[in-house]
Amino acid sequence: MAEIDTSEDPDQGRRCRGRPQVRPDDQTRQIIYEAALHEFARLGYAATSMEAVARRAGVSTRTLYRLVPNKAALFDGMVTDRLDHTLASVDLHAIDHADIEQALDAALTACAELTLDEEVIAVQRMVLQEAGKASDIAGTFYRNGIQRIAAALADWLRVQQTRGLIELDDIDEAAGMLLGMVASAPRRAAMFGGVPLPSRSQIKARVRRCAALFLRGCQTNYVSTR
Repeated sequence: MAEIDTSEDPDQGRRCRGRPQVRPDDQTRQIIYEAALHEFARLGYAATSMEAVARRAGVSTRTLYRLVPNKAALFDGMVTDRLDHTLASVDLHAIDHADIEQALDAALTACAELTLDEEVIAVQRMVLQEAGKASDIAGTFYRNGIQRIAAALADWLRVQQTRGLIELDDIDEAAGMLLGMVASAPRRAAMFGGVPLPSRSQIKARVRRCAALFLRGCQTNYVSTR
């Protein structure tokens, strides 16, 4: 259990005098990872300190170091937690519409909204800027972020192929191509061109076009329903 740091809130400290508030370590880690996401996106990897993350999270540095031993582990955990949280809320395997085009729309929309999230883009920009200053933050972001999104989509495509709805020679390659079609251009424009990220309606329109184009090449007896 983690103690809540009340050193910067004297009123709260008076309310809690005599017995410190506690909360489960898993909940405290979640709060720490959210704080780390903001700090890494705001300051970059090199300039972010464990102490600054502890302050934003409202925990003591002792608690932070007990739960997360160093900054590399903090970044690794933050990226993994962000993806786990999102994928847990969107189960691709539950997207099983009888209409393959609607099912692919839903699966691609889930992936696109994650990869085109404003904070995820900010962290990716930071990774590119500081990859030479830190040991393996680019590898961590790729392995625990981008690669896992592609793997989740590839697993979903395998289910559709097993159902006899599509035919693909290389499912992993197809998943990467689909993600590239949906998200690569808007992501590059936002990261390097200062272009605003697409709205939800714009993402859905792009997904519909990409899904229809993809299915023309791989769906058995393709007939668009749009």
